[in-house]
Amino acid sequence: MPPRKIQIDFCDFWPGFSKTNNFFYQTLQRQFEVELADQPDILIYADPGSHAHRLQRGLKVYFGIESHLPDWRECDYAMTCHYLEDPRHLRLPFYALSGDTRQFDKSAEDPEALLAAKTRFCGFVVSNAGNRAAQKRVQFFQALSARKHVDSAGRTLNNMGGPLAGGWAGKLAFLKTCKFNIAFENKSLPGYTTEKIVQAMRARCIPIYWGSPRIHEEFNPRSFLNYFDFPSETALIERILELDRRDDLYLEMLRQPYLNENPPNETYQKERIWTFFDRILTEGPKRRARKVFSLGRWMWVKRNKPREP
Repeated sequence: MPPRKIQIDFCDFWPGFSKTNNFFYQTLQRQFEVELADQPDILIYADPGSHAHRLQRGLKVYFGIESHLPDWRECDYAMTCHYLEDPRHLRLPFYALSGDTRQFDKSAEDPEALLAAKTRFCGFVVSNAGNRAAQKRVQFFQALSARKHVDSAGRTLNNMGGPLAGGWAGKLAFLKTCKFNIAFENKSLPGYTTEKIVQAMRARCIPIYWGSPRIHEEFNPRSFLNYFDFPSETALIERILELDRRDDLYLEMLRQPYLNENPPNETYQKERIWTFFDRILTEGPKRRARKVFSLGRWMWVKRNKPREP
């Protein structure tokens, strides 16, 4: 039986987003006959601060990059980080776009060699610290730095002569030289887990995590330091310094698998996404209320609608 045909389009993603070289297109292409179209069967849109998706009248799927909840007046279905008991929703946190479970495989690695290559105590890479919630990671950086030097390689509190270059590859190369990484989210919400902890894991440095209180359901809690597992921030810092002093304890944590064995991390199961989109095609649009959209804003959207790079 030939694969089911699906016409899709994207809008309101980050600058430089490619409509064909992205997680959704490539994942769907493995199960469906995928075709880009100006008037698609399914429009996948992201940032709720933009409005280009309103140029489309057809079926819409919202993908939450940040912690926003779906606006069911505007979308038919949604994929976000939240735990929602709604058949229109698929839980798909942003870190799922960063690869698959092969990135966590340590079977061919030598932990002692990884440790020997680490020349820095701890890394901190933050560019946005303007809002009140984001101050949590800044305050922790300052508290840990008061005990031992932490290399700050982002635009915030940079102490390395300037921010890292090279995007994600540059950050990965930097984190590989660090024993620890302050991997704090900008807010603490159940399920809100971005790429930060996964980036530290891919670099094989121990994440110091603050964010989702349900993070232990997604990743093995013995493989990282969870802020919520400690009675105080001081106790967490003391544990970090102990692991830094004692190679045996550090290596014990470094050897831990990142993923829980039972239940496994379903985020990386592509079958869930295929089943979700197959159901979308079968069930079709869901009723939603129409929002008032001014003519001036409509013309602004049309004028600023991004083109495919």
